[in-house]
Amino acid sequence: MYTRRGFLGAIGLPAAYATVGAPILATRLDFERALAVTPDLARYPGGPKEIAADEEFWREVQQAFTVDRSLVNLNNGGVSPAPAVVQAAMKRYLDFSHQAPTYNMWRILEPQKEGVRQRLAREFGCGAEEVAITRNASESLEICQLGLDLVAGDEILTTNQDYPRMLATFDQRERREGIVVKKISIPVPAEDPGEVVRRFEAALTPRTRLILMCHMINITGQILPVREVVAMARSRGIPVIVDGAHALAHFDFRLSDLECDYYGSSLHKWLFAPHGSGFLYVRREKIADLWPLMAAGDDMTADIRKFEEIGTHPAANFVSIGEALTFHQGIGPRRKEERLIYLRDYWAKRLLEHDRVRLHTSLEPGLACGIATVEIVGVEPGELNRFLWERHRIITTPITHEAFRGLRISPSVYTTLEELDRFVEAMEVVVRQGLPAG
Repeated sequence: MYTRRGFLGAIGLPAAYATVGAPILATRLDFERALAVTPDLARYPGGPKEIAADEEFWREVQQAFTVDRSLVNLNNGGVSPAPAVVQAAMKRYLDFSHQAPTYNMWRILEPQKEGVRQRLAREFGCGAEEVAITRNASESLEICQLGLDLVAGDEILTTNQDYPRMLATFDQRERREGIVVKKISIPVPAEDPGEVVRRFEAALTPRTRLILMCHMINITGQILPVREVVAMARSRGIPVIVDGAHALAHFDFRLSDLECDYYGSSLHKWLFAPHGSGFLYVRREKIADLWPLMAAGDDMTADIRKFEEIGTHPAANFVSIGEALTFHQGIGPRRKEERLIYLRDYWAKRLLEHDRVRLHTSLEPGLACGIATVEIVGVEPGELNRFLWERHRIITTPITHEAFRGLRISPSVYTTLEELDRFVEAMEVVVRQGLPAG
C-alpha cells in the first residue's frame, strides 16, 4: 500500500529529479506543496461502481487540485485544471528550460517526449510510432483534415453536431478547393446506435472520399458508434477521422477497440495534462500519405514525428503529460468513468423530476458519460447561463443548436456534491419562478 510519499514517488517527482539533475526541482517547498495534495488512493477497496459513491475516496482526489472554491466550474469540457503535481512538474521543467534553453530544452527535455509517447501509446492501445504529441485536438484533427489529398467535387461526410472549428476547416477547403461538404443530422439523444450508422451509410455517394465523426459529441456528450461506422466505411474504402476531443481519458476504452485510422484529442481536458497538449493517432501504414500542417523533410515521410514539426516550442508542456498520465492511472480509468456518470446522474435525475426540464443526453449505459445538456423549457440558455454566473458564480456552457438548446454541464473528478447541490437548487428556482427581471 502506498503512503502519501510513496504515491508521490510513483507519479514521477523524484524520478524526474533524478533524470535531469537537481536544478530541475525548483525548491524543496514546491516538493512539499505537491506532496501535501497528492492522494493516497491505493488503500480504498471496492469495484468502480462502489468507489464512484465513496466520498472519502473522492475527497482525496479533490484535494489534489488547486481550484477556486468560491465558484463552481461546470465547464470542464472546455479545458480542465491540472492537479497540483502536474502544475509543479510544468513549473520545474520551465525553470530548467530557462537556465540554458538550447541545451536543457532541446537536448535534455525534448528527448524525454519519447518516454511520454510510449506511455500514451501503452495506455490508449496503439503503437508508439503511431502517436504524435500535439498542442490540442484542433491541431490533431486539422492535420488529418488538411493533410489528405482531395480534388474538386470530392465529398466529405460529417454531421451538423460536429465541433465548429472542424466544420470550419472543411468549409474552408470547400471554398478554396471546390470539395463538397455534406452534413447529416443525428437524433438528440441518439439511443439507437444502429440508426446512427444507417444515417451515415444512407448519405454516402460514389463521390464520398472521407468521413469526419465525433467519438463524443461536444454539445451533448453523446457517444457515437465509432467502430461500427468505421467498419461500414472501410468496406467501401472510405477513411474516417475521429474527433476524440472529449472522449480520451473521459471513459474507459482503447483505440484498438475502434479500429480507426485517424484519431485526434486534447489532453488538457480529461487527462488533466498541461494546457496546450494534444494527442494524434495515425495508423502506421497511413502516415506516409498524410501531409503535415508544417513542412517536414522527405526523410520524415513515414515518421509520426513529422506532425510535431512546428518550430520552437516549450518542452515543459509535453514532458509534463507523464505526470498527468500517472495521476489518471492512479485514479483508475474505470473508477473515473463511473464517478463522472455518478456526478451526472446526481444532478440530472433530480432536475428531471420537474416537468419543464428536458435532458438532451441519454442516461442509458454506454451512450454518454460525464457531459450532459439540460434545458428549462421557455428559458433562453444564454440568459440562464448569465443568471447562474452573476447570481451564483456557477460556470456553465450555453448551447444553441438548430435541433435543441440548453446548458452543457460537465463536472469533473474534483467537483463536490455540495457544488452540484448549489447548481440544482439554483436551477430549481428558475424552474419554479423564472429568471428574475433585470
